[in-house]
Amino acid sequence: MDELVTVVFLTFAATLRVATPLILCAMGGLFSEKSGIIDVGLEGKMLMAAFFAAATSAVTGSAWLGVAAAIAAAEVMALLHGFACITHRGNQVVSGVAINILAAGLTVVLGTAWFARGGQTPALESSGQRLWPIFFPNAGDNVLVYVALAGVPLTWWIVERTRFGLRLRAVGEMPLAVDAAGISVAWLRYRALICTGILTGIAGAYLSMVQNGGFVKDMTAGKGYIALAALIFAKWKPVNAMFACLLFGFLDALAIRLQGTPLPIVGKVSVQLMQALPYVLTVILLAGFIGKAIPPRAGGVPYVKER
Repeated sequence: MDELVTVVFLTFAATLRVATPLILCAMGGLFSEKSGIIDVGLEGKMLMAAFFAAATSAVTGSAWLGVAAAIAAAEVMALLHGFACITHRGNQVVSGVAINILAAGLTVVLGTAWFARGGQTPALESSGQRLWPIFFPNAGDNVLVYVALAGVPLTWWIVERTRFGLRLRAVGEMPLAVDAAGISVAWLRYRALICTGILTGIAGAYLSMVQNGGFVKDMTAGKGYIALAALIFAKWKPVNAMFACLLFGFLDALAIRLQGTPLPIVGKVSVQLMQALPYVLTVILLAGFIGKAIPPRAGGVPYVKER
């Protein structure tokens, strides 16, 4: 019985660890999506943040400077996305894909130039370079896990209960009415992207400084896309998005725990198949098992101010 409790506890802890960057990224994507900005570039923001977090922490020896650098890097990418699709009214999907490609290439180039390790950063070994466990050291918890969990009700409160949130939802549904009320549509959307940058920056810092102890090429491995899928699956609701991320995290944790373990009837399942489980679930859910997910009506549509 004690062994079963231990297994359940460790699986739950692993689920939280794996889901943490997904939750942070999904909450960040919620702000931009609610404002009418389709944010396919969550992956690139998180990847760039992961690189600068690990690089800064490795050089300075400070975990908190690493987090600050991660947020700054994600903000630059978020504002670049805004410059392309808000200021210049470019295609939001194309801009997001371009950010993902830019981050994938630039992190390798900078990593090779600065550290000569083939795009990797030095390993973060000292406790000062990594954020530490605070309640359950044996389970590998971390301060950013609690930041992610606290971010869900905070995001809900901001979006549903504040004046900024009301305007944010309005600009995603009917930007013309917001403009007619004398509120800048562009500035509201830029502020939404700033919120996105903060949360995706923390997600990237968690990936490289906590989960991996250093940066490696393409370490996000599609987590930004999974966070966006979780957001769509949850119909752009913060609490539902958290549970969707926990579901994906559970499958990922289960895949890690079951690698190489013989299962009844089917026997030993290949590692590759277990690793593919979260991505297979993403495709299945988005293929029509979630009902009709209706995005904000102005999503993906550049706003042109009437003269």
